Parts: sequence; structure tokens; C-alpha cells
Amino acid sequence: MKVIIDASNVAHFGKGNDSSPKLANILSAVKALEDKGYDFVIMADASLKHEIDDKEKYVHLLDEEAIEEVPAGNNADHFILELAEEENAKILSNDLFREFNDEFKDIQSRRLPFSFDGEKITIGESKKPKKDKNILQHICNDILLSIESKRWEVYKGKEGIEFSPLNIAKESIIRMDKSQQDGVGNKIEGLFSKLPMFDKVMDMVEDVETSAPYVIFVLVHPKDYKEAVKSAGNISVTIADRLRLDKRPLIAVRNDLFMKPGTFELNILYSDEVEEEAPFNVEIKINSHDEVFIKKNSRNIASTVAGRMGSWKFPFVAVKPDIILEKPGEFETYLDKNEKYGKKEDK
Repeated sequence: MKVIIDASNVAHFGKGNDSSPKLANILSAVKALEDKGYDFVIMADASLKHEIDDKEKYVHLLDEEAIEEVPAGNNADHFILELAEEENAKILSNDLFREFNDEFKDIQSRRLPFSFDGEKITIGESKKPKKDKNILQHICNDILLSIESKRWEVYKGKEGIEFSPLNIAKESIIRMDKSQQDGVGNKIEGLFSKLPMFDKVMDMVEDVETSAPYVIFVLVHPKDYKEAVKSAGNISVTIADRLRLDKRPLIAVRNDLFMKPGTFELNILYSDEVEEEAPFNVEIKINSHDEVFIKKNSRNIASTVAGRMGSWKFPFVAVKPDIILEKPGEFETYLDKNEKYGKKEDK
């Protein structure tokens, strides 16, 4: 591990009103880091040489380049933070660097706090990096934007309606009835204009269900998934009865990472607009901090993408660590053409 010693902060520890910052503090920090086998650099602001208690020895260390000074014209704290980010290093400092929180993410995961007992320094542990609470949504949004750029439209509703089986049935009836009255034809709400189009969804469900005129993708938070699935049959019967449909619509419940618990959205399509296979598979390159979390949620990512594309089968989502992506929250997504897209599976 590489550590930047915030020399001014270390030297000022325990300094009284009438005393000077201590060179001994810096030397104790150096010994502790050497004992741990860490690589380190001592970085000080230019004013420290005028304040330190042992000026002669300090200047000698400067001349020997054992201690480095922040270049003139730079804010010392900002320079140290920038250097730590560039070198992927920790910072030995009790400074919280609050004024730079907006510019540098998760500073406290880089900072090593310390304390002194006499001349002996005790170095603490840095805090674990904070997880980006919305990283799953950010990843899904990035994937969907990439799919849109390939001329596939995606469902964008994310506000959410209060979840209940009754509300799902009511909202489905309202949207489907309005679409029919507005003469939308076979483009429910004008959401999809895919190329190429398929005449039928093949091998999707049982033949008797394949003939259903509508497929309603119910997008729910994972916490509401079981209740939505349990109610799917009754919802379908209610919709068919109220709209006097010859065939019941097929209800496809999908975990959706944009939905908050207790809310839902609907992506309603004619059955011949539904893609049998997702046209693209997905590769996610992720930083080491978020790797396990993203892998655990890869199926929910696939479900979100499938539900919003109108794809019956989920895309394959591969999650791979990437050492170039160092910061928590960093990721990259890539689309790969699905070789099965548009083809019947061999029987």
C-alpha cells in the first residue's frame, strides 16, 4: 500500500497554543509505516519549514528530498488529494478535507486517521468505501441508452404508481382502452418501432397463451415480485372481462431496478411486438469495490432490461472486474449481439 503523509497535519498534532509543530511526529509516522512495509511519501506545504520546531533538521530532509513540498501556487490539501487519487494512495491525516467532498468521491475511504501516545503513533483504518446507492439504476440506464442508440426503443416510465393488484388491473384497462380509442393500431402508446419485426412470438409460452393479443410487462421492485406473480391470473381475467377481449392478456412480471418498493409501471405490447430473445447480451466492467454487489444483482439487471425492451427472455449479463476502474461507483457497459436473436431454438 502507498501512503501520502500529510506532514503539516501530522506535525501539528498535540501542538499547544505556544508551541511549534513537531518534526518528531513526522519521524514517528515514517517509522510506523516502514515497520508495516508500506511505501510512502512525505508531503508538506511550504509554510511548515518556517514553523517546525527543529528547522535545521527539517531543511536538511528537504534538501535530501526525503520531504517534498507542495509546488508553489497550489492549495496543499487539494494537491495531496489529487496526488492520492492519481497514485491510488492512502493519506495519513486527521484532516477531514470537508471542503473538497464535492470534487473528490469518498475521501474518508482514503484517509488513515492517527493518534499519539507520547511519541508513539497509532495508525487507524480508513473507512470502507461508500457504495453508490443508485449504481444499479445507473448501470441499467447506461445499458438502455446504448440499446436506444441501436434503434431499439425502450420503455422509460420510472415515476411509479402505487402497487396493488387492483391498481395494476385498473391502470392496464385505462391504458389499453385509451390506446384503442385513439386508434393507435398495433403500437400500444407508440412505444415500439423495432427493426426487424417478427410476425409472431415463437416458443414463448404455451400455444393457447401465445394467441393472447396483449402482453403486459408489469415492472415491480423485487420486494413486490411474489405478490405480483401470485395475482397475475386474476389481473388477466379482470382486464379481459372489462375490455371484452376474446383472449386474456399475458401478464409478465419483471423485477425492475428503477421501481421503488410499493410502486409499479406497465409496458404494454401486442404479442407480435414482443421479442422472443433479447437482441443484445451485456458485459459490465466494474470496480473491485462493487463487484460482488453487482454480480448478486446481475439477474435483476437482466430482468430490468428485458422488461423495458419488451423481450421475453432475459439478456445474458456478464460481470467482470477491471483494475483500471478503481473508484467505487465506476463501471463500463458493452453490448454484444445475441447470436440466438431472431432464431428458433433447436428442439
